[in-house]
Amino acid sequence: MIYERIVRPLLFRFDPEWAHDQSITWADRGTRVPGLIRLSSRLHRVPDPRLNIEVAGIRFENPLGLAAGYDKSGRAIGALASLGFGHVEIGSVSASPSAGNPAPRLWRLPADEAICVHYGLPNDGAAEVANHLARQPITVPLGINLVNTNHGIGAEADSADEVLDDYVTSARTLQRHASYFMLNLSCPNTQDGRAFFDQPGHLRELLDRLASIPIDVPCFLKLSPDWNDAAIDRMLQTVDPFESVQGFMFNLSPSRRTGLSTPREVWKEWPGAISGPPTADWMDRRIANLYRRMDRQRYRIIAAGGVRSAEDAYRKLRSGASLVQLLTALIYQGPGVVRRINRGLLTILKRDGISHLQDIVGADVGTM
Repeated sequence: MIYERIVRPLLFRFDPEWAHDQSITWADRGTRVPGLIRLSSRLHRVPDPRLNIEVAGIRFENPLGLAAGYDKSGRAIGALASLGFGHVEIGSVSASPSAGNPAPRLWRLPADEAICVHYGLPNDGAAEVANHLARQPITVPLGINLVNTNHGIGAEADSADEVLDDYVTSARTLQRHASYFMLNLSCPNTQDGRAFFDQPGHLRELLDRLASIPIDVPCFLKLSPDWNDAAIDRMLQTVDPFESVQGFMFNLSPSRRTGLSTPREVWKEWPGAISGPPTADWMDRRIANLYRRMDRQRYRIIAAGGVRSAEDAYRKLRSGASLVQLLTALIYQGPGVVRRINRGLLTILKRDGISHLQDIVGADVGTM
């Protein structure tokens, strides 16, 4: 309540990107205050075996993770993990540093509790991110989201070899720090990042090159939510021989701006993709469709899109996800949101007579 009544109104007086950068700066400083992270963890964790889940051989204390995009270069993992997350995903990280797209590139839609994102993948580059990670104790599973370097609007597009080598360089540099990699195959915020992996040959070549390193952590693929069933099936066929691929996630869609309470004239000139509650129902359907089509014994789904309550997270789990990520809810509800959702999940499990979270994964797929 303090956050929503006092802190958020104050933060929302400032530019969204400045406010976000300040949150990372202060979280980073907080990791250096003796005892502060331990205290935060005691206040926010909900340790209960009913929430434990294992995915790709990794044990997660609870299914909630912080999505990539919040801590782009891995500067404040300890502080963010102490908010009660079961995992933290950083990035997107590219081989070379990137300034991303020109500002403004982040906007709020308070009437929808949403944001519009057009960052363009700014990050410090894989080598510097590795330095950040080496200086921090990492207490929860860490996902590292990998992407090709964005050289800026108007820059000459990289060749296929350059794109693939970018991923390989980052993976080789960062894998000793990662619990898993999220290979970002579809970024809605760059000019040339959306179609490259629509060609199955490029995905196959990337996975071949990663196997030659070799990669010894599980990989998840971040897919375009706009792919049709045929594209999903081609992707599944392509990745089948590669044992490192353990699951999937959907990215934001730059083409979907339906169901918004914010008037069109406010956002019609904004580039980028909407993140937050307006994406929830559609994303649930995409998750359920992928769950139906994939090998459920082998693959797992990480879900995001409009998670702001325990019921939202529960719905995504029942739609086929094993892990659920949030980001926008942290902006609108503050640091207590993770504890509230985890406690809410326990209440729902008790209400529905379910003994363990794992038992509800995909439970609603037959009815969607």
